[in-house]
Amino acid sequence: MIHLNDKTYICPIDVTLSFISGKWKLLILSHLHQFSRKSYSEIRDNLPGISEKMLSQQLKELERDNLIEKEVLSLKPYRVAYFLSKEGESLAPLYEFISQWGIHYLKKNGIDYVKDQHLYK
Repeated sequence: MIHLNDKTYICPIDVTLSFISGKWKLLILSHLHQFSRKSYSEIRDNLPGISEKMLSQQLKELERDNLIEKEVLSLKPYRVAYFLSKEGESLAPLYEFISQWGIHYLKKNGIDYVKDQHLYK
């Protein structure tokens, strides 16, 4: 057993999954990896189906876990930009592998996402 930050994990994979688990965190991280800096509204607009509450919660957790950072651009109106921290950037091989695996799987099933990705934006 691994004890870290008042939590118990069964293995290193469990530790990693605790930081990226759920439907949205990995998508947010991958999106920031691909586009480097995005505002709250840009992230929201690229994640159809996520609620404001869920996005806010996931961004706070990712920031708390030091996977992303937030820069305040202006106070009135309040505008921020999110970007990957060094820790978040260190997960780049994971984002790339998962994306490539998904593209390969889609192609295997007759969907050429790379060719037709403009249809999904």
